[in-house]
Amino acid sequence: MTIGTPDAVNQAAEPTPAPGSTRHSVADDSAAHHARAQDETQWWRSAVVYQIYPRSFADSNGDGVGDLQGIIDHLDHLVALGVDAVWLSPAYRSPMADNGYDISDYRDIDPIFGDLATMDRLIAEMHARGLRLVMDLVVNHTSDQHAWFRDALTGPDAEHRDWYIWRDPRPGATAHDAGPGQWRGDEPNGWVSAFSGPAWAWDEASGQYYLHIFAPGQPDLNWENPKVRQAVYTMMNWWLARGVDGFRMDVINLISKPAWGPDDAGPAMNACSVGPRLHDFLAEMNREVMATSDKVLMTVGEMPSVTLDEAADVSGRDRHELNMVFQFEHVWLDNGPDGDKYRPVPLRLADMKANMARWAGLCETGWNSLYLGNHDQPRFVSRWGDEAHREQSSTAWAAMLHAHPGTPFIYQGDELGMTDAHFGSIDQYRDVETLGYWHRAVDLDGRDPDEVMAGVRYISRDNARTPVQWTAGDNAGFTTGTPWLAVNPNYAEINAQTQVGVPGSVFEFHAALCRLRHELPVLTDGSIELLDADHPRLWWVRRRLDGVTLDAVANMSSDPLAVAEASEPVPEGRVVLTNHPGQEVTDTLAPWEVRWTLS
Repeated sequence: MTIGTPDAVNQAAEPTPAPGSTRHSVADDSAAHHARAQDETQWWRSAVVYQIYPRSFADSNGDGVGDLQGIIDHLDHLVALGVDAVWLSPAYRSPMADNGYDISDYRDIDPIFGDLATMDRLIAEMHARGLRLVMDLVVNHTSDQHAWFRDALTGPDAEHRDWYIWRDPRPGATAHDAGPGQWRGDEPNGWVSAFSGPAWAWDEASGQYYLHIFAPGQPDLNWENPKVRQAVYTMMNWWLARGVDGFRMDVINLISKPAWGPDDAGPAMNACSVGPRLHDFLAEMNREVMATSDKVLMTVGEMPSVTLDEAADVSGRDRHELNMVFQFEHVWLDNGPDGDKYRPVPLRLADMKANMARWAGLCETGWNSLYLGNHDQPRFVSRWGDEAHREQSSTAWAAMLHAHPGTPFIYQGDELGMTDAHFGSIDQYRDVETLGYWHRAVDLDGRDPDEVMAGVRYISRDNARTPVQWTAGDNAGFTTGTPWLAVNPNYAEINAQTQVGVPGSVFEFHAALCRLRHELPVLTDGSIELLDADHPRLWWVRRRLDGVTLDAVANMSSDPLAVAEASEPVPEGRVVLTNHPGQEVTDTLAPWEVRWTLS
């Protein structure tokens, strides 16, 4: 079966209307889309966002750590890619216990990244290129080096004591000496932190514990205190006045803590997800910050463990809370027993397809984000693709992600097809979560180091944090010094220098995805249908809008796939995207082949 002749890869094309069709042309649709794009209340719906993890993006001064000037130096890379906005992971002043997600001063830039003057220059340079900046907002917790927490440590009567969550030891329990991050025995309850060990840290001076859902150096803020909330809103407005265009809000669903008792146990992150006053707090934030801005902001809330209904409440168009959410269900599908991501199980494609189709329903009343990789996930081509078919499998996954409704996010380096580093020793890792897991599993529980290392290599967050590979030169062109985290050895093969402007490259494929997102309203506003939902290798998504149909079809495996295996004939039409350019369209999908067809 021949379904048409493919255009050159990365070219968006307009199809000939089907015989008898009364629909208006795709050109008309594009004009309507352009009009919508000018509506500032909708800009983030048709946008593509690029995430920058600053310490790993580009180093301008040779100290081995990426910085703001390095980002400025590479902004034209983002223009060539065609993204609309940048989500910048934290560059605030921080002791870097969690690589910047432990903030000690919300109104300053850490010296390793630059200073406020450089930040202002970055914002100006981005705006001059038509790019918007979305800042990471980390307000569930601060660093233990923040002035607020340092004051809180001076005693129960300190001005900022109630800005954090303090509790007495559990009545009737006996404590024993224990090292940092280990159980003393009289913690207020049995909540476990996200980075292993108790979620409570002991303060010897006051004889109380403070709550930290993450590392001990990340004490949780007490959002029940209105002074905390007002301080956060004032800080957000301060950044908006400097030109920021929105916020990505780190674990924002955890800010409202539930009632709990001494017998409560288990992951603190699960217990505190979507607490009783979350919607009150987000609505108040919207009134105090977003609604007072003279421009439309993009707001996205990272919300692990959130349900579809809860996400609809947060992002609902009539709710006035946030624009969209980051949910985690699809990146947890390969977690092992009891949700242990370091003991992964094989991903079932049918589960991924069903999950993404279900979450697409969020866009009917709210909005969803689309992502496969970020600073907390390994490289998706190594995780779910096939490095032996790296270019095809990385582009197939990207194309099927972008075929869904929502706002797509591209994590730095994924546009190049970067892979996991496959480090051989735990000594090569820097991630606090990875090292905490290793300590608990190997040092405390006595598990086989080889078994634990297999899980670490698969899922560690450091897989995504190796430096961006710009050139085939020393240190991949990332730095003239010693990189803070080892560069992936495959940088000589995989780098921007050999891909930007090169037809058929992974980079140019992603640039095509960005162009199509802007040119085809069906991708933003169209209905969605999942076909052959149970097929273990075929992924087929159909989008429809105003008489235009887009069929995104992919073979998500390393073996050829006969198109006849589909439950119905693939519609004839014009192939506007393929990762097999220049090849005749046949009845067989090659390994990891993807086709987008318009009819």
